[in-house]
Amino acid sequence: MDIAFKCPLCEQDFRVEEALAGTEFRCPTCRKLSLVPEAEVAAAAPNVLPPGALPPPPPPLSPGSGAPAPKRPAAADAEDAQLARRLTEAYERVTAEVAKLIVGQEEVIEQLLIAIFARSHCLLEGVPGLAKTYMVKTLADALQLSFRRVQFTPDLMPADITGTDVIQEDPATGRRNLTFLKGPLFAQMILADEINRSPPKTQAALLEAMQEHSVTVGGRTYKLEQPFFVLATQNPVEQEGTYPLPEAQKDRFMFHVRVDYPTREQEREIIKRTTSAYAADVDPVITGEEVMAIQKTVRKVPVPDHVTDFVLDLVRRARPADADAPAFTKELIAWGPGPRACQQLVMGGKVRAVLRGRFHVTTEDIEALALPVLRHRIVPTFNAEAEGIKVDAIIARVLKETPRHGKSQS
Repeated sequence: MDIAFKCPLCEQDFRVEEALAGTEFRCPTCRKLSLVPEAEVAAAAPNVLPPGALPPPPPPLSPGSGAPAPKRPAAADAEDAQLARRLTEAYERVTAEVAKLIVGQEEVIEQLLIAIFARSHCLLEGVPGLAKTYMVKTLADALQLSFRRVQFTPDLMPADITGTDVIQEDPATGRRNLTFLKGPLFAQMILADEINRSPPKTQAALLEAMQEHSVTVGGRTYKLEQPFFVLATQNPVEQEGTYPLPEAQKDRFMFHVRVDYPTREQEREIIKRTTSAYAADVDPVITGEEVMAIQKTVRKVPVPDHVTDFVLDLVRRARPADADAPAFTKELIAWGPGPRACQQLVMGGKVRAVLRGRFHVTTEDIEALALPVLRHRIVPTFNAEAEGIKVDAIIARVLKETPRHGKSQS
C-alpha cells in the first residue's frame, strides 16, 4: 500500500510506501521539508515518485542503535496542532481585549506578542504620550502575567531593580539574619521605562536578567519567574543626560519597535474615550503556563530551505565586509547584523506564521519583520548620517535587492 499526499508549499502530488509514514520527506521541486502523513492510504502504484524526483530519505537512526528512531506519537502531533490553533485564537482575543483600551497600534501590538511568544524582549521607541506604558500593562492583564514598571533615572542603582540583602531580626529568637528582599525584576513582564536614562552599571544588571533569566546579588543567583519579558522604552526626542545602550545589549532585544503617531480618526477616538465616562475591563485570555507551552510549540514550525536562504542572503548583504554585499552597503553601513539577527528573523517568522493560521514560514513573514529585527543591529556610516539616510531606508533597499528563492505562499 502507498500513501498519497501533497507538498504543503508547491502542492505537488507524491506517493510513497506506507512504511515511510511519519518520516521526513523533502520535496524535490521546492525543497520543503515535511512529514509524510499517516492517513489517506492509496492503492498500490509502481511509480511512487514522479520522473526525475529523488527518493525520500530513510528514517533517522537512533544514536548508537543502528535502528530507525521511534516515530513521534500521533497524540503529540495532535497536541501541538491544538496549541497552534490555541495561539491563533488567543492572538485574536488578546488584540480584541487590548483594543478596548488602546486605539490603533495594531502592528506594534502584533510585534510585542510575537516577541513574547518567541521568548524574547522588545525595545519600544516613541515620543511621550503614545500610551506605551498603558499598552504594555494592558497586554500583561490579557496574558495574566504579573507586571512591574521601573522608571529608569540617572541615580538608579542595580540593587534598586534586582533587590538587596537586609538585616532583619527574628521576633521569636531575637537573632538577626540576612534576608533577601526582591526587587521589581521579580515579575513576569517588566516595563523598563526610558532605559537609556540609567547608568551602564544598572543597564548591565538588567542585561543579566534578560539573557539568563536570573539575577545575582551578594554572590547568590536567584531565578526569575517564568515566563519573563522585558519591554524597554526610549524617548527619541530628548537625548541630553542619557546613556545610549551598548550594541551588545541592544542585540539582546528581538525587535526595535517604533511607536508612531495615530491617524486623525484614531486620535479623534482617543479624545472621545479619554475625555468621557468611557470605561472598559480587560478580560484575561491565556495564562503564563499556556504562554510557555506555546513558546515550545512554535519552535517546531518548519522553515523551507528557500526561506532560510532568503534570511541568510538578507542578513549577509547588510554586512559591508561580506563578499556578497552590494556596493551601496559598503558605503552606508559601518557595522552589520550578527548571527542573532538570522535567529530572530526565523523565530519571529515561525510565530507570525502560526498567528495567521499557517504551520510553515514564508518569505512574506521574513519581509514583514525585517525592519524591527535589523534596525537596531545596523550602524550607519558617517556619510549616511551626514546625508540624512535613515537605517530604515537602508534596510528597505537591502530587502528590495535580496533575491527570493523559490515560491512562497501565504
